[in-house]
Amino acid sequence: MHRSVEGQERDLTDAEEVLVEHAESMLVKKCMEGKGFRYWVAPMASVAERQGNGYVLDDVNWARTYGYGGEFEKKAERARLADPNAAYANALPVADRIRYTKTLDGDLSKGELSVDLPAGGTVSTTSTGCLAAARGKLYGDAATWFRVNKIATSLTPLYVPHLVKDPRFVKAVEAWSRCMRKAGHAYASPDEIREERHALAQGMSAARAHAAEVQLAVTEATCAVKTSLGKTARALEREYRAAKLQRYSEDIAAYQRMRLGALARAESITDSEA
Repeated sequence: MHRSVEGQERDLTDAEEVLVEHAESMLVKKCMEGKGFRYWVAPMASVAERQGNGYVLDDVNWARTYGYGGEFEKKAERARLADPNAAYANALPVADRIRYTKTLDGDLSKGELSVDLPAGGTVSTTSTGCLAAARGKLYGDAATWFRVNKIATSLTPLYVPHLVKDPRFVKAVEAWSRCMRKAGHAYASPDEIREERHALAQGMSAARAHAAEVQLAVTEATCAVKTSLGKTARALEREYRAAKLQRYSEDIAAYQRMRLGALARAESITDSEA
């Protein structure tokens, strides 16, 4: 997780993110039902599912339990295929389905929000619909939230290319690679594992594939701890973000403040469900 450049705010914990996302889904449900449609609150990704996504795994216990999260990926795909909202929308007559989609996602012809991304390009969304309304209630201002969210979450291209060339990072990756090679896994970097891990399980039963995934993940995490690759990567990320992102410090701080405000509102919204 990142601190703001100024260090005056903080990011949400994984558990807090779950709460905010759940509250948003509850607000969407209330809005959709108010427009005459049915809507189901989607299951949120758990705290464990949100972990293990850094540059390198260095939590041996998480790796021993979840491998690379392959079971989470299968669970998410099952949930997508069994989504009651998609089934409900698809069963509606065509005219109602179109109205459902515009009620949920909004209508660009009736209101559009756009933001230029720091690394180039522009993204747009609608300012209407239940999703936008829910975010407005949760974050206080849907337009401002869209802008700072898109900016704050798209900054990696501005500093990662510099970070990966840093001699301290290169040295740590090389040490990690040597450790992996000694353990019987010839990988030059964690990126290579991410690219190849799905292919490694081809032809295996689900149980064997999971066992192989866990074994490799535990080795990766063990080597990351031994060589301090995870700590080095996180420390360098903080350093490079502070050096390269000063121009966006106000956007980052606003993003964090709005998320903390959403957290406070989410607690009230979810308390009303209990």
